[in-house]
Amino acid sequence: MKEIILAKCGELVLKGLNRISFEKTLIKNIKLALSPLGEFKVSVVQSTIYIDKDGGIDDIEEAYERVKRVFGIAALSRAAVCEKDMDAIRETALAYAREKLESARSFKVMSKRSDKRFAYNSPQICSDIGAYLLKNISGLYVDVHNPDVVVTVEVRDFAAYIHCGSDSGAGGMPYGSSGKACLLLSGGIDSPVAGYMMAKRGLKLSAVHFLSPPYTGELAKQKVLSLAEKLSDYCPGMELYLVHFTKIQEQIKNNCREELFTVIMRRFMIRLADIAADLSGAGALVTGESLGQVASQTLGALSITDELSRHIVLRPLIGMDKEEIISISRKIDTFETSVLPYEDCCTVFTPRHPKTRPVLSEIINEENKLDIDTLVKNASDMITVIKI
Repeated sequence: MKEIILAKCGELVLKGLNRISFEKTLIKNIKLALSPLGEFKVSVVQSTIYIDKDGGIDDIEEAYERVKRVFGIAALSRAAVCEKDMDAIRETALAYAREKLESARSFKVMSKRSDKRFAYNSPQICSDIGAYLLKNISGLYVDVHNPDVVVTVEVRDFAAYIHCGSDSGAGGMPYGSSGKACLLLSGGIDSPVAGYMMAKRGLKLSAVHFLSPPYTGELAKQKVLSLAEKLSDYCPGMELYLVHFTKIQEQIKNNCREELFTVIMRRFMIRLADIAADLSGAGALVTGESLGQVASQTLGALSITDELSRHIVLRPLIGMDKEEIISISRKIDTFETSVLPYEDCCTVFTPRHPKTRPVLSEIINEENKLDIDTLVKNASDMITVIKI
């Protein structure tokens, strides 16, 4: 019995004349996600995506899990394929649904007939297949309102398809269909979630991380690499820009007022993230900041860091609380890595009493004590790029 994957397009169906470009991006992303499993045939017809492979899909469970992570898909199901003939549909439905039906008590049959040339209409298909399943599997009864199992028969242009339920897809827009952004990736919980959420809106991502050796060690670096690898399940082809940040932090500590250290450090991060964004061709920065979560994430502090960026700064978590963010981090499997107890540069030289309402003029006065251009140039000259 041949089995394929059927998927439903997400919100890209709302697009107008440029919809085909979104569909092409989605097809490319599906093929890329499945490429370790071989070469697949992917096509879109009437908002349904057909995912098949010559000779059949060898590891359909692995393929199915990979497709579930592709942005732009609203729902998907595994489906058996047969000829558009009622005898073939009956036998295929019985064989394909038998295991689930034998462990259930109630069921119903749903039908979709896009090929109007087929001799049976949808109610007739439901009645016929339902009667055949009742005849061949004992102990079942029909429940059209709350069935244990739903057997769906779709009669389309090229074949008939039988499936028993569907799963939610990743949703959103096809990855890379909305441009590119550079994610400020720390070792914490928030920034991987922020990256995931903007990737879901179709932004292709690169990432920048700030290292502070010897204050941060190799384990902290490996932690961020692991987070980037987990994000790459949703963001294929991501590049990670590693920036050595130690000298900048030491200069701030030695020359600037302690209570302003965090905001000044964040401004240097923005300067260097701008450079990483230019190198990667990104048109925006993405951060994991949430309003009021820490001292550097007050309205005043955020406006002071934003004012010098050459790119728009996107903050998808800005109105979320920590529990909401943690819930998503568990969903995308970054939480356990994020909570590993290895310090990142943001915890180095943390002021005892950071100022929550900084004033731009006083920040600039403190920065004037530093050779900003030289510090930024030296750090940018040491950027290392890793392909994830």
